Amino acid sequence: MKPFINDSGFGYIIIEDLKIDYDIIIRLSGEIKKRKKKLSKVVYGTSHIISFEEAKYVYQNRAERLIIGSGCQGMVNLSNEAKDYLKNKKCKINLYPTLKAVEKWNNATGRVIGLFHITC
Repeated sequence: MKPFINDSGFGYIIIEDLKIDYDIIIRLSGEIKKRKKKLSKVVYGTSHIISFEEAKYVYQNRAERLIIGSGCQGMVNLSNEAKDYLKNKKCKINLYPTLKAVEKWNNATGRVIGLFHITC
């Protein structure tokens, strides 16, 4: 079941009334997990570029859509390798500043997964 995101701001996201102070991913099952930023940081020196390895970790078989909250100021983007990987999996990528991504997430239907960056 897809959890409802109540709110987000710099340094936090509130899901089902639980305030979380770290980046997250949301699985097809609705499970909320801490984002593994190291998978990108080791390659690019920053977690603002999603690496191929992180895209592989985030993606789940049969996911149709990945909604990415790119931060309050929209600083996160995908590497070309990550984009190609998701395209080959036929997973549509929606990248928005986090507040807009929250709105899109709450209105999304189908087999959707999410990644939400909660700072810059």
